[in-house]
Amino acid sequence: MVWGGSPGSAKAASGKRGMAQRPGNMDWDKLRVFHSVAEAGSFTHAGEALNLSQSAVSRQISALEESLKVALFHRHARGLILTEQGELLFDTVHDVFGKLATVEAKLGETKERPEGPLTITTTLSFGAIWLTPRIKRFMDRYPDIDVTLALNDTELDLAMRQADVALRFMPPRQPDLIQRQLFSMPYHVFASPDYLKKHGTPRRVEDLDDHALVVYGEEFKPPVANMSWLLTAGTREGRARKPILKVNNIYGMFRAVESGLGIAALPDYFSSEASTLVKILPEEHGPEMQIFFVYAEELRHSKRVAVFRDFLIKELGSSGLA
Repeated sequence: MVWGGSPGSAKAASGKRGMAQRPGNMDWDKLRVFHSVAEAGSFTHAGEALNLSQSAVSRQISALEESLKVALFHRHARGLILTEQGELLFDTVHDVFGKLATVEAKLGETKERPEGPLTITTTLSFGAIWLTPRIKRFMDRYPDIDVTLALNDTELDLAMRQADVALRFMPPRQPDLIQRQLFSMPYHVFASPDYLKKHGTPRRVEDLDDHALVVYGEEFKPPVANMSWLLTAGTREGRARKPILKVNNIYGMFRAVESGLGIAALPDYFSSEASTLVKILPEEHGPEMQIFFVYAEELRHSKRVAVFRDFLIKELGSSGLA
């Protein structure tokens, strides 16, 4: 498939930018590779995302540049930077691909019942601990919806339909997204029975001076501010405890605590979902975690999105979180 439109309209659109005079040379496969490279900033990372070799990606980009008679990237040792012409092409391709993904989703959904693909993204921790054990009930209720879970602590681009809906723990930064705050919860302090048997149970927050702490490293840009509050809770101003381990996601912290390595502050949904842990120091709690249900404006009337939102609200209520 090739880039459509008349030669005259393509020439007018390119203008003084030096874009190609022959729109038929821009085939979709090369544009897809170009878009991935522009987002990833390297041939290697784009190849991993597209399941292509680095050399195959490089050949596709070179062929596209040759057909357009322009350079799309500045190449240097630290990666790739779009040229002026490359930025112009990327803006257009990004917009077109996003609209095509939205149209494809709408074509796959009938008016009679919710059906078609639904990709849900949320954090690794919340997805693995809370959502995944419940997703079967949703799939049993709506067998015509093809569910995909994308568990990732980084934000996927909903506008580009890398996912259809997101469960996020901070307001979305992308424009043109619809958001609904579902609930908020505090952090509490957890340890494993084995750890407490070996090291004793702290009765006061000051007792944490004598215990091993597992925290979310601040250098990893945690999703909630002050997630390492256990390091300073109950200490003199200016002093901080030294953690035994820093981790870059909450699920990793949970697994470390579960193994008996130390004590950690975790979201309160661990109280009901992780029976292997014990809540300690119940009077101590950290920053509030808020969860938002987020989706693109184009999916405002999607039945798949609506029934999944309603399912979440019901499940959150029955688990005591909402």
